[in-house]
Amino acid sequence: MTAEKDPAVLAAEAELARLQAEAEAAEAALRAAEAKARLAAAQAAAAQGEAGEAADPETAPADPVPGAETAAGDAPEAVEQAPADTASSEPAERAAKTEGPLDADAVRAIVDGYTFETTTLDIGALVNGEPLPEAQIRIPLGMLNRHGLVAGATGTGKTRTLQGLAEQLAAKGVPVFAADIKGDLSGMATPGQPSEKLLARTKGIGQDWKPEAAAVEYFALGGIGKGVPVRATVTGFGPLLLSKVLGLNDTQESSLGLVFHYADKKGLPLVDLEDLRSVLTYLTSDEGKTELKELGGLSSATAGVILRELITFAEGGADVFFGEPEFDVADFLRMAPDGRGFVSLLEVPGVADRPELFSTFLMYLLAELFEILPEVGDPEKPKLVFFFDEAHLLFKDASKDFLAAITQTVRLIRSKGVGVFFVTQTPKDVHPDVLAQLGSRVQHQLRAFTPDDAKALRATVGTYPKSGYDLERVLQELGTGEAIVTVMSEKGAPTPVAWTRVRAPQGLMEPTPEAQIDAAVAASPLTPKYGERVDRESAYEILTAKMNAADAAARQAEVDAELAKQQAELAKANAAAERKAQQEYERLLKKTSGGSRRTSSRAERSTIEKVLGSRTTQTLINSVIRGIFGTGRRR
Repeated sequence: MTAEKDPAVLAAEAELARLQAEAEAAEAALRAAEAKARLAAAQAAAAQGEAGEAADPETAPADPVPGAETAAGDAPEAVEQAPADTASSEPAERAAKTEGPLDADAVRAIVDGYTFETTTLDIGALVNGEPLPEAQIRIPLGMLNRHGLVAGATGTGKTRTLQGLAEQLAAKGVPVFAADIKGDLSGMATPGQPSEKLLARTKGIGQDWKPEAAAVEYFALGGIGKGVPVRATVTGFGPLLLSKVLGLNDTQESSLGLVFHYADKKGLPLVDLEDLRSVLTYLTSDEGKTELKELGGLSSATAGVILRELITFAEGGADVFFGEPEFDVADFLRMAPDGRGFVSLLEVPGVADRPELFSTFLMYLLAELFEILPEVGDPEKPKLVFFFDEAHLLFKDASKDFLAAITQTVRLIRSKGVGVFFVTQTPKDVHPDVLAQLGSRVQHQLRAFTPDDAKALRATVGTYPKSGYDLERVLQELGTGEAIVTVMSEKGAPTPVAWTRVRAPQGLMEPTPEAQIDAAVAASPLTPKYGERVDRESAYEILTAKMNAADAAARQAEVDAELAKQQAELAKANAAAERKAQQEYERLLKKTSGGSRRTSSRAERSTIEKVLGSRTTQTLINSVIRGIFGTGRRR
């Protein structure tokens, strides 16, 4: 009886058999591709010969007949003689026969440098005089969280590069966030339109192009524009980012931080800008001055400057960006039912009028992601890739503290599984400390029309690894949709510099029709959650009630004081009148009882005294006297 094999051994044998089958399948596919390439070369040569353009045998393609036989008859002898490294040797052989800046060895090195074992995104095909479709330039999916840069002059294809990368990421189950500055990224939600020119270009770089739409969710800052409203509370936004938006200096920024601290300590929720203005107004009022002193370091003049900046900021339309319900950035990590990642497009109209708000709001979203996501190290694929378009707006006039916050966030968010790609015109737009954190670069054409442009070009060239290109010249000669590429390999090392013709997006390369966007927003499950603004009791309502109560108490105190004063004056006047009446009474009494009447009888005196001494007579006399002296009106 034979001994039963160990289950571990059986599993190992099964895995070995599976790998062997995969290797054989891959080898067969490689041979087929090789045969097709040879057939294409033979057909091209034949076509040139018919046109009289291939009369010179030196220009004929190498060994076209065996290739044609392999494709037509699948001759096993020809297939067996194919070398194992045909995938890398064929582009090198073609490069040796073309007039490009690279020789065969350089091409082979680039092909080897962009051959990865893990899942990749395709950037495009290597260009060496002409594109080499067999030499594909890729980026490992797992390296997207090492961040990157897409740069180039206006009109060189940056937006299309961004769109193509976003589409591939979403198709591989990675959510994407991007700011749609010009509105044309919305075309990702609509299948692209084929054209003769497009198909010729994609065929030339080995791209199997077909129209395809991505799963897109539309957002709008504060509901301005088309999309689900994205809002933040002032407390959530924080004093650092708000100071950058308001253009405050270091002292004012520190003072604003104290105001936030005071509001938190006193239980005053800062939901919108009206709340923050009400706190500052209270602290500079008579009631709040004592509490202002307790803060320390916050002068009334500084508070006044911040208050004025807030008023200007609000009048510029920023009020709508702050409020509730506050957006939960975890909703950017949603997946479509079919397993694709959602592409979240944030519409930002009027960014040129308020660039500080746009850039800092995106930075706020990134900081929020950093706060909520757990540490994951180096995942096989990112949890989210964040495309930061118009990145120069983020760093313009930024304070040291703000730059430090950006650098720290970019450096640390990698371990949360989030990749950040900055999209701008030149690398100098990005702060050097941040630029040092970017592992992949797709550099489109740069122009050097001015001395400053030339200086920036030389600085950009100096940041690339050594290559077979004259980069200072090549960067100015790149065509639209071409770029100089270097990415981070699986081992964490930079790949060779490659002149690349970038793949075309599969979505529409123009805005999606507005009616389609409206329908998508109305159908979004996030619209009921964020569509309507909520106005709850916050700092403005609390302080308004407090100040109104104080005003009412002050007014009541004034009324009570005036009443007391009037009552005192009345009592004083009455007392004076009483004294005068008594004096007049005594005078009359004395006069009537004078010496001329001493002979009168006792009965007569008694009658007069009774009349004068009666209460009715005294009341009458007092009334007459008060009428004479004007005191009767006071009673």
